[in-house]
Amino acid sequence: MTKNTSELLEFFNSSTKKSIKWKKYFPIYEKLFKSYKNKNITFVEIGILDGGSLEIWKKYFGKDSRIIGIDNNPECKKFQNENYEIFIGSQSDIYFWEKFFNEVGKVDIVLDDGGHSYSQQIITTENLVPYINDGGLIVVEDTHASYLKEFKNPSYFSFINFCNKIVENIHRRCASINKKINLYSKKVHSVSFYESIVVLNIDSEKCFESSMLANKDT
Repeated sequence: MTKNTSELLEFFNSSTKKSIKWKKYFPIYEKLFKSYKNKNITFVEIGILDGGSLEIWKKYFGKDSRIIGIDNNPECKKFQNENYEIFIGSQSDIYFWEKFFNEVGKVDIVLDDGGHSYSQQIITTENLVPYINDGGLIVVEDTHASYLKEFKNPSYFSFINFCNKIVENIHRRCASINKKINLYSKKVHSVSFYESIVVLNIDSEKCFESSMLANKDT
């Protein structure tokens, strides 16, 4: 592998099953996911098409990783094998998420490459936040949908506007603001924005109320 070649991109190109990703996503993935490689993590991808991406993630994260795919197409169940599990259900169904986490427990990374409507992305994020382990990530792809007419955007209700509300809730932790904090304030340490990707960095231990420090007495 050459210095400028993405390992994930090589796995993508050599996969035996179909997968579709924007080229710019691969260096972002490498940056986000490299510290999780060869660790005992649970990685979930929503929207699996022909199962090609699950094959890629298993190769990338290694034998100790638990790889789970979610899709609303029952036909996708046929892709389940010894390397990854498949759950069938709608990401817009809060009861699906309740059942899913009751069975699976907390997870480390969720990559949302499912439906791109704001209701799907928002409902999914709301149901994921409580069940991501500290140090984990929620990665939402194709957030350019927040600017496309086919998804009824731009809109006040777009996913990007929803994420801006999360940023506001992060700032509520500051004692100077003195506003009531909520689940996002308590769980989301930071939000990262890339072209067409939003990342919620989950770490409740880092979401404490800060205090002012002075290095010298006045």
